[in-house]
Amino acid sequence: MATDISLRRVVLLVALLNLGYFGIEFAVALAIGSVSLFADSIDFLEDASINLLILLALGWSLRARSSVGMALALILIIPGLATLWTAWEKFNLPVPPQPLALTLTGLGALAVNLCCAYMLAAYRNHSGSLTRAAFLSARNDAFANVAIIAAGIITALLWRSAWPDLLVGLGIAALNADAAREVWEAAREERLAAA
Repeated sequence: MATDISLRRVVLLVALLNLGYFGIEFAVALAIGSVSLFADSIDFLEDASINLLILLALGWSLRARSSVGMALALILIIPGLATLWTAWEKFNLPVPPQPLALTLTGLGALAVNLCCAYMLAAYRNHSGSLTRAAFLSARNDAFANVAIIAAGIITALLWRSAWPDLLVGLGIAALNADAAREVWEAAREERLAAA
């Protein structure tokens, strides 16, 4: 019972942190025309939604949680699709984003995601696919943020091009697709266990 209460607090805090940084990163992405920041900001919004759904579903039966886990796997695909659209637009007009803003915003996102992943790590095997979805999402986002920072540094120092940002944005889409697959498999195993 104490574990459930502390898990609920952590999940709520993670949801609020993700929602807050979504607004910051989305605004910067639009201002500097960054595909990777756009993809990551949508991912922050998706993470906030996932954590709010987890908060609601924690007391449900194993079968009901597996259904939510499957829905979460489908939700994880949405940022990838939005990123592909944004990447297509950037491919047609390849203007590089402002590297300092890209790097600093990536650093802020990394701090938020590391904090969230650290808080969720203790619960990643609690409540099956739900908390696994939250942990995997925060962990993958931290990797993506390192790549965003690298894209900003490469754009500033080595290659003034839209390509580093564009490639990182597509990499974020691939990470989301892999996380969706892992969550779907965990939810399917829960469904089989409930039957």
